[in-house]
Amino acid sequence: MDFDIYDIIRKKRDGGELTEEEIRYFVSRYTDGHIPDPQAAALLMAICINGMTPEETTALTLAMTYSGDVMDLSSVNGPTADKHSTGGVGDKTTLVAAPVAAACGVKVAKMTGRGLGHTGGTVDKLESIPGFLTELPPDVFLAQVNKIGLSIIGQTGRLTPADKKLYSLRNSTGTVESIPLIASSIMSKKFAGGSQSIVLDVKYGSGAFMKTPKAALELAETMVAIGRRENRRMTAVVSNMDTPLGNCIGNNLEVIEAIEILNDRGPADLREICLTLAALMVSSALEIPYDDAFAKAEQTLKDGSALGKLRDMVKAQLGDSTLIDYPERFASCRFLHEVRASEEGYISSMNSEKIGAASMLLGAGRRFPDDAIDFSAGIVLKKKTGDKVDIGEPIASLHSSRDKTLHEAENLLNEAITYSKKAPPKEKHIYNIIHE
Repeated sequence: MDFDIYDIIRKKRDGGELTEEEIRYFVSRYTDGHIPDPQAAALLMAICINGMTPEETTALTLAMTYSGDVMDLSSVNGPTADKHSTGGVGDKTTLVAAPVAAACGVKVAKMTGRGLGHTGGTVDKLESIPGFLTELPPDVFLAQVNKIGLSIIGQTGRLTPADKKLYSLRNSTGTVESIPLIASSIMSKKFAGGSQSIVLDVKYGSGAFMKTPKAALELAETMVAIGRRENRRMTAVVSNMDTPLGNCIGNNLEVIEAIEILNDRGPADLREICLTLAALMVSSALEIPYDDAFAKAEQTLKDGSALGKLRDMVKAQLGDSTLIDYPERFASCRFLHEVRASEEGYISSMNSEKIGAASMLLGAGRRFPDDAIDFSAGIVLKKKTGDKVDIGEPIASLHSSRDKTLHEAENLLNEAITYSKKAPPKEKHIYNIIHE
């Protein structure tokens, strides 16, 4: 059936509900180039202003899912689970949660993305391991999942092409923040990935798209509802990104910190969120109580089996697996600069977005998709929100091979930190968990 894009735009502009057929028509015709950007932008703005019903949002998700290839995991021998984070600063949870879940018997066939702006990407972190292949043929990818239970690769260009086009347009038209558009973008990629169990980590705070817990909870509930309508086992965590996660920001620095957690050490906030996400993956995929799944996840850190899964994956994907046991051998940067506290008292808050931007200035991130990355660049936080400091005490170290940007990055980091004479209330790392 053919439609008139003008009628579809006017209908949504006036608060009407689009049919599944109208949404499929828009997505397919925009993806193949028959609907131009100005008309697509008009519809996106109408959606942003008037919202979408649950049925519309699900229809949009499915139309984007089937605009390209969908991964067939039927050849995987065992229960499959995937996780997704909405992005943040210092978020290396996939590098921990996926090996933990695999060590518990879950098959993790994960496709992930690169970082842009102040947020990091899992593909970039993995590529900081020399030799690591983030592109595998589908048969090799699936064979590895069957053999060791874990493979993480980059998203292919054939997956959800509609989402790629629409996201680029949203980014240039002020419609990124629309919850139906965010939810359909994320869930289309998760559906295309093929896993039956999906765990979402929805961030809120200064370093996240969603600035408040309420907005993040609304997004999480929207995505969980979409997944359940399509018979996926869905759970979601709403977690804090007002402060960077863990102490390390930057690609190989974050891999090193993930290895620390897998060795049953490392920062408490990162450990808590990683174990929670892994336990939800295990609970959902194996259909066991959450408390039992959490105990199994903890045990994989104690007995080294989760670290072994990461080592096996790196070796299978031709990365230097010796670095998993000797992380001190990772490449280091040319310049190391300490940032010191400018006041005495307590760190009362940290702006994660500015800290992520400072890390990008050092070379750890990219402003534009084609920018090169310095895998050894980044920031190591020595103090975080709630910590007591003296004037001149080191609060962070900057790692870079760009001496010209060290001063600018230091200024931005200092702008991100506020001090107070009294200790601030203790931060809550996890705001809510939406179980099935």
